[in-house]
Amino acid sequence: MKNAKLSFFGHLAELRSRFLKSALFVIVCAAGVYAFSERIIGVIAEPAGKLVFIEPSEAFFTCLKVAVWGGLFIAAPFIIYQAWKFIEEALETKEKRYILVFIPISFGLFLIGVSFGYFIIIKIGMKFLLSFSTGFMEPMITVSKYVSFIGTMMLAFGVVFQLPIVLLFVTKAGLITPEDLAKKRRYAIVLIFVAAGILTPSPDVVSQLCMAGPLLLLYESGIIVSKIAYKRGLRRSEAEEGAT
Repeated sequence: MKNAKLSFFGHLAELRSRFLKSALFVIVCAAGVYAFSERIIGVIAEPAGKLVFIEPSEAFFTCLKVAVWGGLFIAAPFIIYQAWKFIEEALETKEKRYILVFIPISFGLFLIGVSFGYFIIIKIGMKFLLSFSTGFMEPMITVSKYVSFIGTMMLAFGVVFQLPIVLLFVTKAGLITPEDLAKKRRYAIVLIFVAAGILTPSPDVVSQLCMAGPLLLLYESGIIVSKIAYKRGLRRSEAEEGAT
């Protein structure tokens, strides 16, 4: 892949422009979410039960934090669009047609990842972690840390669910073959567990395994999808060569 249109500094300027557009859109969305921040806290607090705040300003700043997280998730389609359009600048003309397909798929995978993270992983994880409470150990979760935990987990799952589309993209772009992905499976497993340890906000093994498990399945599904796309590309190339 090469691009004669933009220099290195041109790409940096393009990246800066798209980042600023995304950040501005997040701020606008966050301003709209702030009015509903208390209701949102009431909804997401359900897996943890009662939340507390231990500093006078914690409740206020938590509402701001919820607004930012909410703005980020609402702005996700725009951010994903900006990210793929930036990648498009480095593609050949024949490769750019994939972007129109990848953008909606990428957003769909983000939604699935966020939903999976909240409705399955967080609810199961919280139930497990809170089960260690006893008569002399009562959980008192601060609202600020809980919101950070929820937001980070949902965003992390939204991001890691991009793995199949990323593997498909690098295959279609000719950077790697499905056979290479399969051969490097052992290295991928190690990297997946390292990534799970970094991305999960909680240091407990359960949360890390809950992320590593889906990542392994996503990697395998990415290989399968890449194989299908790779074989179709070979057949198309052979048909075009036969026609000429």
